[in-house]
Amino acid sequence: MSASTSRSRVLPGFGLSLGCTLVYLSLLILLPLSGLAFKASHLSLAEFWAIASGERALASYRVTFGASLLAATANAFFGLIVAWILVRYSFSGKRAIDALVDLPFALPTAVAGITLATLYAGNGWIGRHLESLGVKVAFTPLGIVVALTFIGLPFVVRTLQPVIEDIEPEVEEAAASLGASRLQTFSRVLLPAIFPALVTGFTLALSRSIGEYGSVIFIAGNLPLISEITPLLIISKLEQYDVVGATALAMVMLMISFVMLLVVNGLQWWAASRHRGDGPSDGEIR
Repeated sequence: MSASTSRSRVLPGFGLSLGCTLVYLSLLILLPLSGLAFKASHLSLAEFWAIASGERALASYRVTFGASLLAATANAFFGLIVAWILVRYSFSGKRAIDALVDLPFALPTAVAGITLATLYAGNGWIGRHLESLGVKVAFTPLGIVVALTFIGLPFVVRTLQPVIEDIEPEVEEAAASLGASRLQTFSRVLLPAIFPALVTGFTLALSRSIGEYGSVIFIAGNLPLISEITPLLIISKLEQYDVVGATALAMVMLMISFVMLLVVNGLQWWAASRHRGDGPSDGEIR
C-alpha cells in the first residue's frame, strides 16, 4: 500500500482501530461477563445445580424462552408481511404506519407494559371483548407473548425492508412469465433472497425478548411457577441480597442464550451460503 493511499484513508490504521475496538468491547462486554463467571465460580457444582434446577427456576426458564420463541416466530411472520406492504405498495397513511413501526423503540418499556396491561385487562378496551370469548390475556403467559411481540416487531421489519427494496419487481414478473405460480415465486425466488435477513430479524427479536423486563412485569402477573420470567426472578434474588443465587440464574440465561444464538447464526450462515451457491436459474422455475 502506497503512502498516498494510507494518508487518504478517513479512519485510522488497522492497528489503532483494532485496539480501540478491543478496548471498547472489553469494557462493555468481556469484563462484565468475566465478572459474572467469576462470581458464579464461588459456587460448587452441586450448589450451582441446586439453584439453577430449582422448581421455580425451571418454570421461569420455560416461561421466558417459550414466550420469547413464540413472540419471535410471530414477529418473523407478521414482520415479513408488514415490511412487504411498506415496500411494495403505496397507500394513504403509509408514512404514519411506517413511523408507528418504530414506536416500541421510542416508548419506554415500562410505559409500554402499563399500556398493554390497561388495554388487555378484563375491563380494558380489548381485554373485555377477549374475555367474553373466554380468552384472558393480561396477567397470564399469553400477556407476556403479547408484550414481547410488541417490542420485537421493529427488529424484523427494519431488517427486511432494505433487502426487499433491493429485489426488483421484474424478478417476480419474470417468474410469472415462466409459468410460476404465486406460491412458487415466493418459495423459490423471493424467500431464498430474504431468508438470511429474516433469520437476522428473528435473532434480534429473540435476543431482545429473552432479556426484556420492563414491558413484561406489568402484564405478566408475575405468579411463581405460572407467569414469572427469569429476569424478574433474578431481580427478586438481588432484592433479597442473594447475589450468588442471582448470579447462578444469570449464568444459566447466558449459556442458554449463547447456544440459541449459535444455532440461529449457523442457520443464517447456511441460508446465506446456499443462496449464494444454489440460487435457481430462470429455467429451473417450474
